[in-house]
Amino acid sequence: MNRGFLRLSAAMALGLAAATTACAPVQTYNGFRSDRNNEEIPDPQVGVDTRDTVMQRFGSPSTTAVFDQTAWYYVSSVEERIAFYEPRTIDRRVMVVRFDGDTVSAVEKFGMERGRLIAYNDETTPTRGRELGVIEQLLGNVGRAPPIPDQERGGRPGRN
Repeated sequence: MNRGFLRLSAAMALGLAAATTACAPVQTYNGFRSDRNNEEIPDPQVGVDTRDTVMQRFGSPSTTAVFDQTAWYYVSSVEERIAFYEPRTIDRRVMVVRFDGDTVSAVEKFGMERGRLIAYNDETTPTRGRELGVIEQLLGNVGRAPPIPDQERGGRPGRN
């Protein structure tokens, strides 16, 4: 066979391999991960665990209840991005630990099936007021300085 053909086919195979590995999905882990260090952490036990033991085992919560501190939320998500496309969430888990006083009263776990898509409005809200031009911004404070006190003018009264 021709050596030029072999070199060309090897270069094409190498280029194809580089292109396919460049398009491999990249996963990003956000938030709390319950399987830290590849060992499963047991869920909090109702009536046994307290706020302190939950904090020691799972760390600080991702968020808490807004009006009262009776629920802690541990949220984790996995996003996948392929090349230059927008990332998409492939897994989301929420663990809610509810407290009655200082002890755990309930533990709930949710997945993506309980989630909802929210359509955010990307438009900006206009603000009220005047928009100043370049000259107004540069010369806007001319003449607005307070009068110089008598002590700084040399103590001559009667002159402003």
